Amino acid sequence: MILVVLATACQNSSENKKEETTGQAQQTEEIKSDAKAPAAEAVNPGKAVYDKYCLVCHQSDGSGVPGMHPPLTPGSWVGNDPKELVAMMMKGLSGKVEVNGEVYNGFMPSQAQLTDEEIAAVLTYIRSSFGNNFDPVDASLVKKVRSGK
Repeated sequence: MILVVLATACQNSSENKKEETTGQAQQTEEIKSDAKAPAAEAVNPGKAVYDKYCLVCHQSDGSGVPGMHPPLTPGSWVGNDPKELVAMMMKGLSGKVEVNGEVYNGFMPSQAQLTDEEIAAVLTYIRSSFGNNFDPVDASLVKKVRSGK
């Protein structure tokens, strides 16, 4: 009788260990899946540049800050000639500007320290986000504007 109880206890213990191991494996897989999610977001280099240099003023949804930083939404300057946008990124912007009938009086620092590829990527991201649907900006155009040609 004691042997039967011990054998049953050992068997139950083995089954519990199997369940624990299976549960741990499932949790590990869930953690790995969650770890992959941010990597998918990092695929868009323009969003990464936007998040680092533009988000604070223009907000996560491109709505800007009333009276200070203009929106990047449809009807704003985002659809302008890409050469103008590149020049604005290179030189920065200060003073009053009117966008969609509202006056903004903020300051945008020059982003000339960014590479041609980064400027092209962030402008492409902006021109295809926040409800915009404009053509991408190529790094060769940024290089041309940067060189003054």
